[in-house]
Parts: sequence; C-alpha cells; structure tokens
Amino acid sequence: MELIRLTTRLTLFAGFLGLTATLACTLLLVETLFRCQIDRAPFARICFNGVSRCLGFRMSTQGAFSERPVLYVSNHISWSDIPVLGGQVPLRFLSKAEVGRWPVIGWLATQAGTLFIQRGSGKAGQARHEITSTLSSGQSVLVFPEGTTTAGVTVLPFHSRLLHAAADAGVDIQPLSIGYLRNGHPDHLAPFIGDDEFQHHLIRMLRKPAVEVGVIAHPVVTIDNTTDLADVTRDLRQTVHDGLRQIQAGRLSDQASGGPTAVAGPEL
Repeated sequence: MELIRLTTRLTLFAGFLGLTATLACTLLLVETLFRCQIDRAPFARICFNGVSRCLGFRMSTQGAFSERPVLYVSNHISWSDIPVLGGQVPLRFLSKAEVGRWPVIGWLATQAGTLFIQRGSGKAGQARHEITSTLSSGQSVLVFPEGTTTAGVTVLPFHSRLLHAAADAGVDIQPLSIGYLRNGHPDHLAPFIGDDEFQHHLIRMLRKPAVEVGVIAHPVVTIDNTTDLADVTRDLRQTVHDGLRQIQAGRLSDQASGGPTAVAGPEL
C-alpha cells in the first residue's frame, strides 16, 4: 500500500511541478511582453494549497486572519509549515537562505516574495529593516521567532529582536499555532529537524497516510514603541504554545471563525 501511495502522490507531485513551471514561464512571458510587474502572491497561495493537497494534508483552521497588514508569528515544525500557512492568507515569509534552493518550496517561497536571510550572519538589523519596509508597504510578513524547527510537541522561547519591526511599522502582531496529528497523536514524521535532508523527508511524507494539520489564528496584539517587548514576547509564546496544545488535544472550536474549516487532500 505504501508503494502505491508513494507512486500516486509522486505522480501528482510531478504533474504539479509541470503546472507550476508552466505558470512561472507564463508570468515571465506576460511581464516581458507587456513590460509590467505581476503580483505573484495570489498565484503562490494557490500553488501552496496545491502542495498541501499533494501531501495529502487534512487541514482544519480556527480563528480569523487579520484583514489588515500584520506581523504573523508562529511556531515552526517543518518546511511544510510554509505551504500550509502560505495557503491560508497572502503573506511574505522571513526564511533562511537555503530554503530558496529547495525544490518546489523554494520556487514558491521566492514567488511569494520571501525575505531570505543568511543564518549566523549577524544581519538581524537588516532583516528588521526589510520586515518594517514590507509591513509599511501594506503586506503581511510571517516570522518563526523560535529560530529553528522543533519536534512539534512544545514551543521554544521566542526571540524578540524581529518583533520590533511591528512597532516600527505601526502594525499589530497576530500569533498563529500550527500542529500535525496522526491517529490523534503528534505526528513524528512531519518535524523537519536535525540534519535531515529535504528530499528524504519529502519521500517519507509522501509514503505515509494523510496527516491532520491544525492551524489557529489567535487574536491580534497591538504594540507600539513604548511596549515592553520582553513581556509581549513571552505572552505571544504562551499563546502559541496553548494553541499547539489545543490542536494536539483535537479541540479546535468555533470561538472565532464560526467553526473549524476542513480542507482535505487526496484520500490515499
């Protein structure tokens, strides 16, 4: 059964790759012929959802995403957080530079206008400036303030240095929680941690039955340049952690969104 599932999903993924390549060429051709700049964010969002479907994700969401530009902060479990969250709402990511070199995800992240940074380069100030500029231009940005991926059972302490960008741009912060469940328990395959390689991790994900993915959009938090960011950062981390626990317990409710929204991938 695993071989059949892998073959089927790889076929879907290959077809999806062909479509995304065609889309990329078409957008480039139109821009060249008409000398215009096309906003790729809507197309990237459609493609992100396509990746989630190829992976067989069964997604449920709770809460309302902000209709205004915000700085999103989320826990970070896997590379698949990018298509899952990128498919929810138009936004730009802050991500490590090597993500841009990953197959499929790297191209999609680039099309979505991801702000790539070099790890350990000491360029947090430059990243803060780029985030502030993007937020000020009316676009939302998502950062993973843990600074790394985790096993998905808890949330590490948040780093506050990039959260200053929200105050600089005069926008709110909206915390998000994401979690992966398999058979009612935290999924041990989804986490992309340690020295794991993208291609190997992708194949393992494609071989296994569908995984449930929960996303919670928590209420926005308003800050300004007088806010004690240390306290806010701890509160944001706790909110995201509590949301992860809620997802792990299978208790997505209708508190903010009129009911959880389920989006199913292929039944394989």
